[in-house]
Amino acid sequence: MRRIAAALIEDEAGRLLLVRKRGSAAFMQAGGKIEDGETPYQALARELTEELGHRAEEKAIRYLGRFSAEAANEPGQMVDAHLFRVFLPTVGFTPGGEIEEGIWVTPEGAVRLQLAPLTRHCVLPLTRRTFR
Repeated sequence: MRRIAAALIEDEAGRLLLVRKRGSAAFMQAGGKIEDGETPYQALARELTEELGHRAEEKAIRYLGRFSAEAANEPGQMVDAHLFRVFLPTVGFTPGGEIEEGIWVTPEGAVRLQLAPLTRHCVLPLTRRTFR
């Protein structure tokens, strides 16, 4: 089981930011592995800086809970995800690190994309409860 911190990122229009990592076809939340000695929040802050060039203010982050799903890029593996809601202005990111592409999409539009299992089965249903 891979322990990760992931961000459900929303902009002022209610759209979600999804990212696609190099070598992957699936779109997912920004975030990544929680390193030894890190809290989920610290891991999230580090990953957002590395992947999006964004330093989120603490008041812009809210913990949503812990979710499990199949790993998108590691067949047979599971992720144990600490999920956070993060507000990010539409123009507020620059893909970096392992991120190949980042897109803003409505929750309704996201269902037409190839999505990581965590995104499809845990995050999108949560957006309908949280934001609508």
